[in-house]
Parts: sequence; structure tokens; C-alpha cells
Amino acid sequence: MNPIRKKRLIIVLFLVFGVAAAVGLALVALQQNINLFFSPTQIAEGEAPVGQRIRGGGLVVAGSVNRDTQSLKVHFEITDGAKSVPVEYVGILPDLFREGQGIVAQGAMREDGVFEAVEVLAKHDENYMPPEVQEAIDKAGHPTKSTES
Repeated sequence: MNPIRKKRLIIVLFLVFGVAAAVGLALVALQQNINLFFSPTQIAEGEAPVGQRIRGGGLVVAGSVNRDTQSLKVHFEITDGAKSVPVEYVGILPDLFREGQGIVAQGAMREDGVFEAVEVLAKHDENYMPPEVQEAIDKAGHPTKSTES
């Protein structure tokens, strides 16, 4: 084989493997950052993967908020009107967090069926409902004020 052709072949192969490695690393990074939204009904029915980062959202069930007096741990339930899911969160809740309000939480499902949240986001005014939460509530057959007006 001609030395010039051999050199070109090595360069082309190096570029192909370099591009393949870059694409592979990009796909792995993107896959780790994907967190899908699940409604309380989907979570309760076992559709949410255990141990994988997901988003879950719904309305905070009235009377379900239980704060630990010795730490920042909070237990509460979220519902879409059909089913409820227990949530455990350690940290400072948003100022707008309250019972009966729509929230979206990021975290992972545990083996015992509890959603362990690492971040809790609350709606920012009286008329706003996160789109995912609103859609989950509507699918469960319990429309809220924001869809009726």
C-alpha cells in the first residue's frame, strides 16, 4: 500500500472513531438528564421506574403535610383526584407551598412506593397550574378552576 494512502486511511479512521466517541458521550449525557413527568395515577399504578430520576406532580392533599420537628424532613401526599402518592422531601419548601396547591417535584421512586423528592416547585400565582399537573388532573376527570374559566 502506498504510504500516502496509508496515512490518509489512518487519519480517516481516527476521525471516524473520534466522532463515534463524541456522539456516544453526548447520548449518555443526554440520557442521564432526561426526567419524564408522571401523574400520581401513573406512579400509583407502577408505571414510574424505581430509582430513576423523574418528575411527579399534582395537588397537595389537604391534611397530609407532616413536618418533622427535629429536621427539615416533610411528608405529604400529592393527588390528581383519582389516586394519591406519598412524597418525602428534605429541605426548605417554597414559600408558595400549601395544601390544595399544584406542585411539581423532582426525585425518584423508592422500593416502598414513596416518592423521594430532591426539589419541590410550587405554582407562582392563584391562576397558574403547571401544564403537566393540569393535564394529569384533567385526565383523571377532575377539572380545576383554571380549565373551567
